[in-house]
Amino acid sequence: MPLNRITWRDRLRRDRSLLLMTLPAVGLLVVFAYVPMLGNVIAWQDYSPYVGITNSPFVGWDNFVRVFNNPQFLHAVGNTLLITGFQLVFFFPIPIVLALLLNSVVTPTIRTTIQSIIYLPHFFSWVLVVTIFQQIFGGAGLVNRLLAQGGFSGFDLMTNPDTFLLLITSQAVWKDAGWGIIIFLAALATVDPAHYEASAMDGAGRWRRMWHITLPAIRPVIILLLILRLGDALTVGFEQLILQRGAVGAGVAEVIDTYVYYQGVVNGDWAFAAAAGLVKGLVSLALVLGANKLAHVFGEDGVYRKS
Repeated sequence: MPLNRITWRDRLRRDRSLLLMTLPAVGLLVVFAYVPMLGNVIAWQDYSPYVGITNSPFVGWDNFVRVFNNPQFLHAVGNTLLITGFQLVFFFPIPIVLALLLNSVVTPTIRTTIQSIIYLPHFFSWVLVVTIFQQIFGGAGLVNRLLAQGGFSGFDLMTNPDTFLLLITSQAVWKDAGWGIIIFLAALATVDPAHYEASAMDGAGRWRRMWHITLPAIRPVIILLLILRLGDALTVGFEQLILQRGAVGAGVAEVIDTYVYYQGVVNGDWAFAAAAGLVKGLVSLALVLGANKLAHVFGEDGVYRKS
């Protein structure tokens, strides 16, 4: 029987085992991801946790007006976009380059060893990562002690606002670049070796093979991850930044997530924080949809295929 003639009842009966297997995961998703969305109603209230949602007065769009008229929030948005743009240029391509380099390593033992080494930092917490950088690049760190022994003046990279952007990007690269190559290596594993052999017989060098075979093979994956990264453009690492905010100051380390935390949790302005978080979520959704539409224009599938 053709698939398009199967009724939805027949499909439910046919796939009932698979559907039952997914029910626990769907239940967890609903309880912990969708039910909490109902709490966004406090963005339209003068909310107080002491009286609850039902007894908090409705104030309309006042909280959203406060968000867009707040210079500190706009400053946090500017810092967030600056960090995102910088890391999009100097961090996003690094896993691609690492995957291409590892893919060119012929010896499996060497490749596995390198992969294990660069995967390891991903499993470190941000507390440990910041501590390691502090012990190396801090005012009393290893680098400064070596410079002092050589008669040179030291520096404190961990408390310098001018180099903070470079610092957090370096931390992100060291921690997550190795982990990010997994999906690219999986895409490269699907390339038929016969393509490389045929191109080599036609006289194509290493760079030609990479440009015409390897990169086109992982282009859909690159575009998909780029779209997802744009969706997270307003999320740049809450834990990493809040750990170092006190050392360099809020002027360079304040982003949307840290601002919402201090405004809502620390200062108790829950309604304002909810409105700011809701604005962030809607902008992120618009970025994903816009980037996905752009991918369709260039003939790629993006997050979903164009119907």
